[in-house]
Amino acid sequence: MAMYTAGGDIGSWADRTPVHEAAREGQILLLKELIDSGCCVNLVTVDSITPLHEACLQGQTQCAQLLITAGAQVDARNIDGSTPLCDACASGSLECVQLLLANGAKVNPPLFTASPLHEACMSGHSECVRLLISVGANLEAHDCHIGTPLHVACAREHIDCAKILLNSGANVNAAKLHETALHHAAKVKSKDLIEMLIEFGGDVYARDNRGKKPADYTWPSSPLAKCFEYYEKTPKTLAQLCRLSLRKAIGIRGLDKVAKLNIPPRLIEYLSYN
Repeated sequence: MAMYTAGGDIGSWADRTPVHEAAREGQILLLKELIDSGCCVNLVTVDSITPLHEACLQGQTQCAQLLITAGAQVDARNIDGSTPLCDACASGSLECVQLLLANGAKVNPPLFTASPLHEACMSGHSECVRLLISVGANLEAHDCHIGTPLHVACAREHIDCAKILLNSGANVNAAKLHETALHHAAKVKSKDLIEMLIEFGGDVYARDNRGKKPADYTWPSSPLAKCFEYYEKTPKTLAQLCRLSLRKAIGIRGLDKVAKLNIPPRLIEYLSYN
């Protein structure tokens, strides 16, 4: 078994080392001593977790900085395919996210699992979501099990995250096994989510792989069922149609960037969902 020796690279493995533990616990002085003594910062455990993964998952920004300065690989993947940026987003550590991005971490790493944006939405960390989008996170990143970040935000009932995604241009009718975010909103029984998704053009008639519409996941005669019945029977208003058309025509990536297009602030407010 390879142990915590100097100069190790990703690919060596061991049980959790003192470097992993110091990074996890935020023991900055101990971590510095270990690094100065020649301990490897890129040694991985049997589950491919690096000390940087540990630091980011616990939001230990100072430890993460020490590790990166000592040569830690910012895009290393653990056994699940997650990078330190994924872990920082899962923990909601905005400082760790900023540190990693500043040191070259990929906001859209080539993963077959959840992306950093998925992780931020899953945990409901809206500021991380906003930051990731501002640096180019893929709004339509797709995980075969959990769908897009919007699917995740709605399934976990994180309304703020869903609102940021939609205002940034996320596809409201993106499908996972034909299931849309509106199906998720119906399942978690969130009237606020349902109304917001429909405002952004959510299709109340979309059917999932079981042939069910979003309304089919509500109890008959319940307030949510009546809400869906209203939207199914009531045509979109002219104002809503105009907003949907403008959003599509402008094709912007986030309403925060509209200023560059010299669009009046009142129109920005009109296009946003508050």
